[in-house]
Amino acid sequence: MSIARLIEGHKQDIIQCSPGDLVHHAASLLAEKRIGALPVTQDSRVVGIFSERDLLYCIAREGADVLQRPVSDVMTSPAITIGPDCDVLKALSLMTKRRIRHLPVVDGDALLAFVSIGDLVKYRMGIIEAEAEQMREYISMA
Repeated sequence: MSIARLIEGHKQDIIQCSPGDLVHHAASLLAEKRIGALPVTQDSRVVGIFSERDLLYCIAREGADVLQRPVSDVMTSPAITIGPDCDVLKALSLMTKRRIRHLPVVDGDALLAFVSIGDLVKYRMGIIEAEAEQMREYISMA
């Protein structure tokens, strides 16, 4: 199944920040919305990702003063992105190989969605559970 089908019908307000926002503001968004990462956008184009890991690493390196710096100084850039036609399992494999937990879904420069590894694992678990149920039904009929 494609990412487009996965996100279809899931109207998602994508919480995002811009490169000029202060790290403190982006960290506050992560905490307030209880999310692990934000796409960083400029002129509707994804230019990076700011994650809990980015926050932790920059504070560990430079201390609390980093909270007053712009997100562009500490974000992960360039962002690894996928298109809506990407297969869900291929996206999951990419996240596993690259050791990332969030992927912006883009069409050209337009940000369509922001999927997490949890979104993709939930989809995969749904398939596994459906297959297991079909197998149980098959066995009970034999």
